[in-house]
Amino acid sequence: MHKSLTTTLLALWLITSAATAQIHSPAAVYNNADFTIQSASITYNNTLDMLIFEMQVKGTAGRTVPNPIGRMNGAPVLAYVFPTTLKPTDVGFSATDGIVAMGLTSHPDMDDTPLWDENNDGVFDNDGIVWHPHWVVLAKDSRVPGGLSVKEFKKEDKAVTLPKTAPGIPMYFDSPGYNVVRSGQTIRMGVPLYRINNRKDFSFDAVSCYLEMSMGGTHAHHEPSPTKPMLGVYAVYSVLSGKLTLPYTVKK
Repeated sequence: MHKSLTTTLLALWLITSAATAQIHSPAAVYNNADFTIQSASITYNNTLDMLIFEMQVKGTAGRTVPNPIGRMNGAPVLAYVFPTTLKPTDVGFSATDGIVAMGLTSHPDMDDTPLWDENNDGVFDNDGIVWHPHWVVLAKDSRVPGGLSVKEFKKEDKAVTLPKTAPGIPMYFDSPGYNVVRSGQTIRMGVPLYRINNRKDFSFDAVSCYLEMSMGGTHAHHEPSPTKPMLGVYAVYSVLSGKLTLPYTVKK
């Protein structure tokens, strides 16, 4: 996506999500130093030919995880997010408008990584609480306080292409399986360069936020709903740049 369009969408998000300064419940439960971002970087490691995504927080990175509610509808999701100027086609999606973002997420009520066994217990559908990555395309959405949601499409839309690692939900949403490592104040992840079209020339920002799933009504059949997004941003905890201008670039 062209950087100016990405920046415009993010500016709209900032305006829309200003109301989340007074973080609404239940998102308020998780608003603590573990989501206060102090620094972030994406660094190219030429020895391994990969990018290292890294975020440092005031508290302990990844220590706080959502409390399960026992159902998909309304399920809480916590995330450390890198909005970028990458194109959807760089990460395996078909061309579309929106913001390509990498989200490091935890959500105990669902497992959306059917190819991966993050807790290594031999069961592949019980480890959504373990911090793991998702590529998503975000779109402006006035139905949620945070002003953005993961972009959806109709199941019968044959023009949409998803990566082979996508879990089969009708959203621009992928489960690439990169290893997420937490250590003290830092959460980090490595991405092989070939998995993002060998791109090292993009810009990014760092955000921490609270999202919720909506799987009721038409969503119960994985169809778009007129009232709520399937996965929307409900509260923004921290924005590293302060204005979501995507000022940071990959260190080479």
